[in-house]
Amino acid sequence: MTAVERPRVVVTRKLPDPVEDRMRALFDAALNPDDVAMGRDAILAACADADVLVPTLGDPIDAALIAALPERLKLIANFGAGVDHIDVAAAHDKGLIVTNTPGVLTEDTADMTMLLILAAPRRLAEGIKALEAGRFTGWSPTWMMGRRIAGLSLGVLGLGRIGQAVARRARAFGMTIHYHNRAPVSPAIEDELAATYWESLGQMLAHVDVVSVNCPKTPATYHLLSRRRLELLRPHAFVVNTSRGEIIDEDALADLIESGRVAGAALDVFEHEPEPNPRLAALPNVLLAPHMGSSTLESRTEMGEKTIINIRVWQDGERPPDRVFPDRADAET
Repeated sequence: MTAVERPRVVVTRKLPDPVEDRMRALFDAALNPDDVAMGRDAILAACADADVLVPTLGDPIDAALIAALPERLKLIANFGAGVDHIDVAAAHDKGLIVTNTPGVLTEDTADMTMLLILAAPRRLAEGIKALEAGRFTGWSPTWMMGRRIAGLSLGVLGLGRIGQAVARRARAFGMTIHYHNRAPVSPAIEDELAATYWESLGQMLAHVDVVSVNCPKTPATYHLLSRRRLELLRPHAFVVNTSRGEIIDEDALADLIESGRVAGAALDVFEHEPEPNPRLAALPNVLLAPHMGSSTLESRTEMGEKTIINIRVWQDGERPPDRVFPDRADAET
C-alpha cells in the first residue's frame, strides 16, 4: 500500500460532533449533515472522487454497489463492528480493504442486554403498558407477578466478547450461565463464569429460563432460532435479542407467545428493521426497543475514533488494525 496525502472521505450518516470535528481536521471529509440514509445513488455520486467510504449499519454495501465504486476508492471503513451489511468477499475480490470497529461497544451492549434480561421476567413492559392504558388501580398482592431473577438460568447464544460481558452481569444477579458456541471457550473463561457448554443448541434451549442472542449475523445464523428450536423452550422462558433480528424467526416467536408456549420476549433488533413485527408489537408481554444497544455517547465516539485510526493507518500505507477478511466477516454487532 502507498501513502495517501489527504484522503477524500465520504461519510454516509451524521456522526457525533467530536468525531466529525476530527474527520474535518484530518481528512477531506464529505459529511452528511442530516441523520438520514443517503441511499445507493447518493453514495455512488458522493464516491465519484473519494478514496474512503465510511458506511454504517443502515447502508447496504452489496456486490453491485461495490462493483460500481470508482477505482480510486480503496477503503471501506465501516462505522460499526457488524459488517453483515457489506459484501466483504466482493470488496476483497475488487481489491478493497474493509475495516470495522470491534470491542468498543461491548460493555454498552451488554448493559442493554442485561436491562432486557431483567425487564422480561419482571414483566416491566406489561406493567408500563397497563399503567399507560389506565388499568393500574393500586397495589395488589397478586397483580403483575413476575419471576425472581436470582436462580434463573441464562442461555447465552454466542459467548464472544459481548456474550461474556452479559454473563458476568447475569452472574452478579444470581443467574446460572449456560452457553452455546461453535466451540467451547477456554477453560479459564468457563471457570470465571461458571458456565456450562452445550454442544446442542436445542438441548440448551430446553433447559434455560432466558435465552440471550449474542451471536453475529451470518448465513449460518439466519433463523438460528427457528420454529423448531423455539418450540423447545419451556412455557415460562423468555427470549432476549440485542444482536440481529434475522437470527430469530419472528413469526414463529409471535405464534408461540400468542399461544402461551413462550412467556415473552425483549428485543432491541428486528428481523425487518426498522419495522418491528406488528404481531410482536401488539403483544403486552413483548418489550421492543429501537436498536439502542450501543447507543451511548462514549460508545459512538469510540467507534468514530477507531474508524479514524483505521483510515489514518491506511493513509500511511500500513495495514489497518481492524481489517476484516471474507472468512472472518462475522464480527460482533
